[in-house]
Amino acid sequence: MKTIEGFKLRKLGNEYILVGESMALINFNKMVTLNESAAFLWENAETLTKAKGAFTVEDLTDCMTAEYEVSRDQAFADVQSTLQAWLEAGVIEN
Repeated sequence: MKTIEGFKLRKLGNEYILVGESMALINFNKMVTLNESAAFLWENAETLTKAKGAFTVEDLTDCMTAEYEVSRDQAFADVQSTLQAWLEAGVIEN
């Protein structure tokens, strides 16, 4: 998977939002809100996309278990759920 270029993470109060900032995303009519851990995943997904061209569920699961005190199984399930929501929102692609 990879992030779609042109989305920027912005902090809004205690939450984060993804904002489409490129001309190609001018018709993006959804607001994607993220909590702190989802914002952490987004930052890592962006970094991996830029560095390797893509990321995997396993890549982000590794990031989660390194940063948060969570079991690998729970992190994997949370990452899968987050990525599914991002796919549906159109901010990442396979």
